[in-house]
Amino acid sequence: MDIPVVLEKKLQKPVAIFGAGVSGRAVADFLRENGFSSKIYDRKAEGAGTRFDMAEAGEHDLAVFSPGFPRNHPWREVAQRAGLLCLCEPDFAALFWQGVLPPIKRLPGETQAAFLVRADARLGLTAVTGTNGKTTLTEFLAFALRRIGKDSLAVGNNGVPMSKMLSRTTAASFRPVCEISSFQAEDMRYFSPRTVLWTNVDEDHIDRHGSFENYFRAKFRLVECLLRLRLVVGDFPREDDPDTQAVLARRMLIIGESVAEAARRFGVALPSWTQVATRAEVAGCVPAKSIFATFPQSENYAIARRFWLASGFREKDLIAAAEAFPSRAHRLTRVKTFGGKDGGPSVEFWDDSKGTNFHATLAALETFRGKKIFWIGGGLGKGGDIAGFAKKVAAQVSGAFLIGATAHELKKVFDEQGVPAGSFPLLQGAVAASAKAAVAARADAVVLFSPGFASFDMFSGYAERGARFEQCVAQVEI
Repeated sequence: MDIPVVLEKKLQKPVAIFGAGVSGRAVADFLRENGFSSKIYDRKAEGAGTRFDMAEAGEHDLAVFSPGFPRNHPWREVAQRAGLLCLCEPDFAALFWQGVLPPIKRLPGETQAAFLVRADARLGLTAVTGTNGKTTLTEFLAFALRRIGKDSLAVGNNGVPMSKMLSRTTAASFRPVCEISSFQAEDMRYFSPRTVLWTNVDEDHIDRHGSFENYFRAKFRLVECLLRLRLVVGDFPREDDPDTQAVLARRMLIIGESVAEAARRFGVALPSWTQVATRAEVAGCVPAKSIFATFPQSENYAIARRFWLASGFREKDLIAAAEAFPSRAHRLTRVKTFGGKDGGPSVEFWDDSKGTNFHATLAALETFRGKKIFWIGGGLGKGGDIAGFAKKVAAQVSGAFLIGATAHELKKVFDEQGVPAGSFPLLQGAVAASAKAAVAARADAVVLFSPGFASFDMFSGYAERGARFEQCVAQVEI
């Protein structure tokens, strides 16, 4: 296979891979399948190297790191001091996927239309980011593209590493949709999307980035990659060349309203051709029988619709895809309903374990405005204004049932706000108590499990946490 120029000498030694998770293993598999060697470093994985100092660094010229390795991780600092090229996994994958394709120059006798079709192979990366909704939007667009006969795959931060797509032999027609987290975006160097879709932004991962502005700017790296597209995709003689302009005109940046507001707040200039999608613009045209009909998802649909129509696809195909797109587990899913017969009050239990940050929880609460809400929340903090978040929740709920490492801090705020709140060592106790309170309300009520925090203080991830919630609901008797 063709090797990207920047990696030709770097692959002569084994590649150091930091992290034995899915992305690290995907990189190791790709290298092995193509005749290159690697060594995985991970303090917890069996068979992996557990230390990386200057002696180990001398064995490598290239390091590929997983999202869990921040800039100040000791191994990354050692690698940089030793002069290794350090790439995040999407950067590594994009170099290979885009780098093996022919240079984008119009061939003798080739029309511009034919040239643009061929250019799509190099420009086919669509990147999706955002505080919330990025996984849903990524998977939905790939699903919708496949339904109209396009070769597409959802990759990236959704659990399918971009390196997995390198085994494809149909790159000329392949349209990957890549979910990119702030952990991945902050160090992007070679990843070159034609389209960036940025759903929303709010405080998250402050423990990693240090401030909301730093978190925003980490994601903005994707926009910078988009703006540098001409430097990555081709060797054009001048920027006013017609072919160059035709390629650059096909770039898209579609963002949600909160992203535009954050850019103004932090003094970040967006390109003049940025599109701002709003929930208002899709009012009345979101398919009622789709997951996008709920409040948190309607902005996702607005972004998807702009992308879809700008790409020249038929709106009726997007509508059909939205109606067929299955709901994802633990993403604002109704688990069970009690009562509601003969005009009596009902109690609904909703699983939103995927709500791991403030923005997600507040959006979920907005969905049930007008009903009595009994909130189950708490978990492992990621920085940010916990007290401010708790005050916003307290203004919308009739009771709070708190778990995890932040339970005590949250309860203090709820007590100050005069909202009934209790702390529970186990999720089962919180579910039982919330069910009892919801029944006592004698009105239509919702028990909403949207934690607002990470799950790792009590569970292996949001999926295990959500599954446990559903098990607890199954044991409820009303």
